[in-house]
Amino acid sequence: MNRVVLDASALLAILNEERGAERLTPELLSAAVVSTVNLAEVQGKLVARGLDPDDAWEAALSPVSEAVPFSAAQARIAGDLSAQTRALGLSLGDRACLALGLALDAPVYTADQSWKKLRAGVRIHVIR
Repeated sequence: MNRVVLDASALLAILNEERGAERLTPELLSAAVVSTVNLAEVQGKLVARGLDPDDAWEAALSPVSEAVPFSAAQARIAGDLSAQTRALGLSLGDRACLALGLALDAPVYTADQSWKKLRAGVRIHVIR
């Protein structure tokens, strides 16, 4: 299977066993990657909930096969997406996820409903 990209919301859905997480099957997760920007976002949320930082880091990494460093090329793509995504309220983390999907030509998985309206040149799967 080719790689797939997980947004922070999809990663949190898995970790919190939320509705929609079941759509992220073991086969799909075996090919899943995450941007280091989204990884930082997830770890930060877990630490804010009281997890030890080391445990939060391990938990955030556990569902994915690879953390992909946020590159200058991805930064440019994320910046280019700003105007297009502003009305939908997408954050830098959201745009970093989309940038990784575009850079890898890989589909993106999110739990964020507003992404259904997005046309960014990458296939988007909303898990709930």
